[in-house]
Amino acid sequence: MANELDPRLRDLIDRQAISECLARFSRGMDRFDRDIYLSAFHDDAEIAAGPFVGSAAACWDWAMPLHDQAQILTHHALLQTSIDLDGDVAHSETYYQFIGRNRDESLIMAGGRYIDRFARRDDAWRIALRINVIEWSVLPPAIPIPYADVPDIAGNGVSTRGREDPSYQRPLVNRRASQTPA
Repeated sequence: MANELDPRLRDLIDRQAISECLARFSRGMDRFDRDIYLSAFHDDAEIAAGPFVGSAAACWDWAMPLHDQAQILTHHALLQTSIDLDGDVAHSETYYQFIGRNRDESLIMAGGRYIDRFARRDDAWRIALRINVIEWSVLPPAIPIPYADVPDIAGNGVSTRGREDPSYQRPLVNRRASQTPA
């Protein structure tokens, strides 16, 4: 199929597949979903993140207990991404911001870049090598989430780490009555 497509269309399809791969990594981390996280990496991928260097599975085993013990929620927000395609190999640089709500209700924020080498194998783009460059961090003041001040704020569900999170609901439905004035 790849040879039959206009090169511009193939380029767009490849870039979209790489973007979706990056999103799977973040979603897997934040939802504590090991399968989604690992689907972003080839089995022989290597990750260098802070003091850790090793496989994607070993990185999961190292990072998840740290996040679980330290935070009640995390957001791995992806910002702009540049992608250089070269056949079945691509290099990307993705800026990110990490935000964690710690168990003591304080916050931690950090930012940096994921510098990745992707490989397309069996027509699937996945990360083959990741270098996590952490460029800044801060401990900003936290304020309480306004659950008591906003009626029915959790009516459609509460953010969770796992498959109970509303993002897994299929089909997605609104569990509340419409509040739109007639």
